[in-house]
Amino acid sequence: MSTGKKVYGMNRGTIGFLMNEYRASGLTGRIAAAVAETIRPLEMQAVTAEGETISALAINEVALWRQSYQTAKIRITVDGQERLEELHCDGVMIATPAGSTAYNLSAHGPILPLDAPLLALTPVSPFRPRRWRGALLSNKAIVRFDILEPEKRPVNAAADHTEVKAVTTVTVRESPTATATLLFDPNHSWNERILAEQFRY
Repeated sequence: MSTGKKVYGMNRGTIGFLMNEYRASGLTGRIAAAVAETIRPLEMQAVTAEGETISALAINEVALWRQSYQTAKIRITVDGQERLEELHCDGVMIATPAGSTAYNLSAHGPILPLDAPLLALTPVSPFRPRRWRGALLSNKAIVRFDILEPEKRPVNAAADHTEVKAVTTVTVRESPTATATLLFDPNHSWNERILAEQFRY
């Protein structure tokens, strides 16, 4: 890792999370019987208005949102090709399958199966282009957000709980090195929860 960069969030390497209803009794046995799913988190690199580069990892999503009363203006580039010249919005996010039922779902983004090799690119309250509802991207895609008029229309970014204020560019990709292992009770699988969510009405 290059000098001068701050790294926040989880450590690089393998991390375990128990994703079940809270119950302290029988925890050791439940862990031994758990079904494991290994995923790769997102890696965010955010450059601030002061020129500082901050890196962080996210299991759920990397989200950008306006910091003032004015809509954000954001250019979106995917794998080096400009896809949206100017998105006027309250915010925009990239969500993993694990995070697709969280903030992404509340913004009307798609629900992704845990093993889908996809990322959800979802706008929050898009104003222009008004009909744009987002995109499904390969999990190998590298997405760059450039903030237009950052002094007049400041934007914050967050990788899960790690927030960076007044960003000018944010680059997001699936981490090539870090992994996270999610543990589920056998009768509480993530795929079943995702399926159930898709049929909720």
